[in-house]
Amino acid sequence: MIKEKILVAGATGYVGGLLVPLLLEKGFSVRCMARNPAKLAAREWKTKDRVAADTLDPASLDTAMERIDIAYYLIHAMGSKGDFKRKDIQSAQNFARAASRAGIQRIVYLGGLGREADGLSDHLRNRQEVGRVLSETGISVTELRASIIIGAGSASFEIIRDLVKKLPVMITPRWVQSRAEPIAVDDVLFYLIACLEESRTINQVLEIGGGEILTYGGMMKQVAAVMNKRLVMIKVPVLTPHLSAYWLNLMTTVPMSLAFSLVEGLRNDTICHDHRIRKWIPRNLIPFQEAVRRALNQKLPDSRWTEASGESKELLSEKDRHFFKDERLVHTDVRSEKLFGIIQRIGGENGWYYASRVWRLRGFLDRLIGGVGMRRGRRHPVQLRAGDAVDFWRLETMIPGKMIKLRAEMKLPGTAWLQFKVSESARGSVLEQTAIFEPDGFFGQLYWIVLKPVHFFIFRNMARNIAAVAERKQT
Repeated sequence: MIKEKILVAGATGYVGGLLVPLLLEKGFSVRCMARNPAKLAAREWKTKDRVAADTLDPASLDTAMERIDIAYYLIHAMGSKGDFKRKDIQSAQNFARAASRAGIQRIVYLGGLGREADGLSDHLRNRQEVGRVLSETGISVTELRASIIIGAGSASFEIIRDLVKKLPVMITPRWVQSRAEPIAVDDVLFYLIACLEESRTINQVLEIGGGEILTYGGMMKQVAAVMNKRLVMIKVPVLTPHLSAYWLNLMTTVPMSLAFSLVEGLRNDTICHDHRIRKWIPRNLIPFQEAVRRALNQKLPDSRWTEASGESKELLSEKDRHFFKDERLVHTDVRSEKLFGIIQRIGGENGWYYASRVWRLRGFLDRLIGGVGMRRGRRHPVQLRAGDAVDFWRLETMIPGKMIKLRAEMKLPGTAWLQFKVSESARGSVLEQTAIFEPDGFFGQLYWIVLKPVHFFIFRNMARNIAAVAERKQT
């Protein structure tokens, strides 16, 4: 049997990053698509067919869809800047039209559960509208609708885990009584692949769940039981979605921009009413507590929600933009590869090599105003790949052994980058550390000027300490 040529749009997102290697194991020819080509290049997948394309840029999609039979659509704009609902619809329209032009046979889409009659939240209504938009061009669409996905690296699971871990007594809003049918990420991936070989799933909207209907409060209690934690829940009627999202922003890894969209959808029951897929594609579904155990035992997720980032902003030349710089040059006696190894451990539990309390304070203040803060940490304590979140930074570019460029994702009156370059010298190696800030108007310029003395000490000593750590490690 000749396997179809498959496009995975959103290949570096949470589900896409797990799906690609499984499709390759099944023998499918897979083309991976994402906005950032560096993120694609960083993945150690057994396919070289990778294409950079943006669903908000229709012209970029035609090349991505050449000679494709089936396309997975695993893209959403939730948590991005601006009107994410408009972006989601425009993105789906562009994708469907390009797929129609390319003669693609079928689109597989992962959406969200919820019944229109129950008055869906804007977030869930938007997810279901995307499914309708994808089918408007006449292409066959298989839409799988899921509730909370339980797996290492899932944003929804990390919220529950963090709350249980940090709060033995929890004041909870009404939405903890909403019902959901959580599903293990392994079951989601199974259905996404198995539907390709079941013709009855074509042109169908199918609901997938784990078989256990639980309230959100019930899920938190079961997670607490698995973690051997004691959990007391006190329900109050006064926590609005905004207050709940703000609370999640402070207490979990999920930032305000994502927390509000998730909380808004929690007021709706998200359970399966249609069980056809269980008859068409039999599966021994993973029980909720077993899915939780698997997620907790996987300390280093293969994919994580933090890897799905918003729009990148390119760093242009000095003549094209006005920006401020703090440049540091440090000569060391160590080999360049040793120095680079120390640099790529930056952030997370390893810290920032100087003024750790100041970094944590900056992260706390960022959380207070709805930013990502420092809680995202790192995907891996030593390894880095393009697209990784590193506390409140995002790794935009990495040239192994030579260069790392981070872009700030904290709340700022402008855009900031932190760049490290390593080169060899007659003595050993040279570290070139550059902090770059592009101000957004007057307040951006004022921000840099006011904090310049702080930046002077932090960046100077950080560069020195990186070199010093590398020299100590070499002896």
